[in-house]
Amino acid sequence: PEDLAVERLNAAAARAPGAPRLEWPEGGAPLVRAARPQGSTDTDRLVAALARDAIAFLAGPDRERLRACPAPRCVRYFVKDHPRQEWCKPSCGNRARVARHHRRHRAR
Repeated sequence: PEDLAVERLNAAAARAPGAPRLEWPEGGAPLVRAARPQGSTDTDRLVAALARDAIAFLAGPDRERLRACPAPRCVRYFVKDHPRQEWCKPSCGNRARVARHHRRHRAR
């Protein structure tokens, strides 16, 4: 269910609070890094960062281009980059064409 998925995504994003931290080494260029909150593990920070990126994607304009790959046995999603793009990768397109070919020829 969508409401459960949103709840889990928000919980994952909150696993490690993120705040930008400015580092400016002497003689170097400034860098922005994520603060390392106490008590959070590397796994917490990774999961939280991925969840935050997913939230930004789903709330952004690229969400409209998100597609599920229709190839047989493929469970991937992809962002449609071209109007004629139908599959997540060329091998999925080949698999779909082969399946279509076999369906046509078995019917005869």
